[in-house]
Amino acid sequence: MASSNTYRLSCSIPGHEMDVRGLASTFFPEGAFVSVSRDRTARVWVPNSSENRGYKELHCMNGHTNFVSCVCIIAPNETYPRGLIATGGNDNIICVFSLDRPDPLFTLKGHTNTVCSLSAGKFGTLLSGSWDTTAKVWLSDKCMMTLQGHTAAVWAAVILPEQGLMLTGSADKTIKLWKAGRCERTFSGHEDCVRGLAVVSSVEFFSCSNDATIRRWMVTGECVEVYNSHTNYIYSVAVFPSGQDFVSTGEDRTVRIWKKGECTQTIRLPAQSVWCCCVLPNGDIAVGASDGIIRIFTESEERFASAQDLQAFEDELSKATIDPKTGDLGDIKIEDLPGREHLNEPGNRDGQTRLIKEGTNVEAYQWNMSDGRWLKIGDVVGGSSKESSKKVMYEGKEYDFVFTIDVNEGGPSMKLPYNVNEDPWLTAHNFLQRNDLNPMFLDQVANFIIENTKGHTIGPAPASAVDPFTGSGRYIPGAPDSRQGFGTDPFTGAGRYIPGSGTTGTTPAGIADPFTGGSAYSSAAFQKSVTNIYFPKTDGVMFEQANPTQILGKLRELNANAPEDHRLTDGVLDNLEKLLLTVSDSKSQDLPTADQISILWRTSHWPEDIVFPVLDILRLAVRHPEINAQLCGGTDGASLCNHLLGLMSPQGRPANQMLALRTFCNCFSGSHGRSLLLGQREAVLSRAADLRSVCNRNLHIALATLVLNYAGILHGRPSEIEAKAQCLSVVSSALEVVQDKEAVFRLLVALGTTVAGDNTAKDLARSLGVSSQITNAVGCCWMNYSDYANEVGAVKDHTNPPKTPLYDCLLLPPPTIPKSIVSI
Repeated sequence: MASSNTYRLSCSIPGHEMDVRGLASTFFPEGAFVSVSRDRTARVWVPNSSENRGYKELHCMNGHTNFVSCVCIIAPNETYPRGLIATGGNDNIICVFSLDRPDPLFTLKGHTNTVCSLSAGKFGTLLSGSWDTTAKVWLSDKCMMTLQGHTAAVWAAVILPEQGLMLTGSADKTIKLWKAGRCERTFSGHEDCVRGLAVVSSVEFFSCSNDATIRRWMVTGECVEVYNSHTNYIYSVAVFPSGQDFVSTGEDRTVRIWKKGECTQTIRLPAQSVWCCCVLPNGDIAVGASDGIIRIFTESEERFASAQDLQAFEDELSKATIDPKTGDLGDIKIEDLPGREHLNEPGNRDGQTRLIKEGTNVEAYQWNMSDGRWLKIGDVVGGSSKESSKKVMYEGKEYDFVFTIDVNEGGPSMKLPYNVNEDPWLTAHNFLQRNDLNPMFLDQVANFIIENTKGHTIGPAPASAVDPFTGSGRYIPGAPDSRQGFGTDPFTGAGRYIPGSGTTGTTPAGIADPFTGGSAYSSAAFQKSVTNIYFPKTDGVMFEQANPTQILGKLRELNANAPEDHRLTDGVLDNLEKLLLTVSDSKSQDLPTADQISILWRTSHWPEDIVFPVLDILRLAVRHPEINAQLCGGTDGASLCNHLLGLMSPQGRPANQMLALRTFCNCFSGSHGRSLLLGQREAVLSRAADLRSVCNRNLHIALATLVLNYAGILHGRPSEIEAKAQCLSVVSSALEVVQDKEAVFRLLVALGTTVAGDNTAKDLARSLGVSSQITNAVGCCWMNYSDYANEVGAVKDHTNPPKTPLYDCLLLPPPTIPKSIVSI
């Protein structure tokens, strides 16, 4: 098939009544793609079988009550072998369609503002970005997690392959890299809103921005290239299969083709805003614009449009009107422009623009390198010689209007500056944000602007130029449109008391419970058996070991040296001692008194540098049924939770952080404690995850145990998928930094318990990229096991590891055992 190495029009596809805002190539039918529009529809287009070029509409989908702004394709699976189509709109919802019905299979609700970006990943994961400043991760019809961190609209969102990484681009000018629901890195460099993202590989991506640049980034944070050619906002970028070449579109009316880092071709369209593009399987480019037309461009000579259609396209382009204030022509002085003879000189690059004076008019021409001629791209209006509007100064800038707005009756008036080439909806949105006003006034303010600026335009506007999605300035007030609705270890001081350093029990070596110290792995775990002895682990894991003598000795020592206003009386100390002996001895028949519990609660608020012995008593006490019921129930439970969360502040002391985590773990021993922690799950796990970077072995084991206890109580509850998603997020983020083998082991068991028997949780775990983490962690544990096996003579054949249940559970390939193990 002959290739011209130059893209030309293949066909124009009318059908949408308003701006085409999104395009995506589908898995089925072959060669098809889907488009979405401000006309509230999504449409599937298939190649016209009777011709070598052209497309026909296969399917029209309706489900949104307002403009549709983005689309992506969810890959085929057993249930939907043709894949699914997801669309996001200005009605704040996501609709998910199949190819055999016009109405949605289901809708996703959770965003509080326009959904403006969608990306699909493996196992059915969906990532959405919204004007509400958040991105959300969805699986099937449920929201798994919300990504919070941007301070302005999230215009772009993509899922990277293989690694479970996600990217978001925002109007706050930054890009963020997310893993397991947590921001791993922020990319800065763009000088204006980030409008689009495109994946190059698992380690590289492109971004485009309102600053008229495209950037190529490594996921490690480096910007390796900046591309300049566009002269206005860039709305979209799409990558060719090579991963090196790409195409971009923008507010300068152009589609630009980039090869080997250079803009090799510029294609102008007879529409101001070129919103979107996608690369089709055959290498053609589909482009959507503000005139509601989809245009296909191709390098294949066999698919070039007919001579008549190409001429019609040129004629349409020549009749366009160009506003220099929103295009790329700059300020124009007609008297300084050359005449038509200037077109006798050839251009020196494809897409070069030249202005000439034709009488009192200004015409714009573009150099077409492949044809070796100047192509008229429109008439220029609104040059400086025609401008006579009087500007108004406000805060050092000139505006066409400065309105006085009274939103609340009787309240203070507010100034709203506005230029006629701006979008009234975006201006209204920014005005409300700047003045901290309720978004419900958006329509009221925008319509006020529209009504009070009718007739004040700069040059004629192209049809259907209304756009409330962007600050492109393409809405022209007064234009007819009937559908505008819308160092030092703190534990090793005098006395040498170390919390949690007591005995680990008397379990025989080799069969110790893996959750309670001693030998970290049961000998049964090393047998070559398909039996899964690890998970699901549904009974809570407690921190029960204690040395009351050491705890009391340290408590009395610290009390003797405490400031007088914090010093405890002998009576208080005696009560704490009696309580400790009661709760640390499982055979004790004594019951804690109300006074003892009250004293424990008050003394747990001792100064943070001396409180840790009291926290150790609290850690043991909450296991007692009466204390669990009193401290974890009702309003006292909320107070306990808030107190422990305060001790777990990232700036806090590691001793207190660890003991607070252990106390939370032990709260799971009673029904009141379990209810409390389920209700406070989001806050507790979020704060716990923040401590993963603290370099402290005991703290990491406590953190892993807390997640494990949550996983255990959530097991068998398929409806608690959002809670399970947070458990998976904490496990995944902790596995990135935790090195202690016991903590890693407990994290893996928590992971296995979370996904066991729950296919939705399994899919989410896969989408978060836990497979590589499991491989690393299991390899580490297997290495540890091999050393242990040599010592006890448990296994002599080291070339075959025991069956790994977590791999079976997640349907992952078995781990590759390091050669160092095989050679043992």
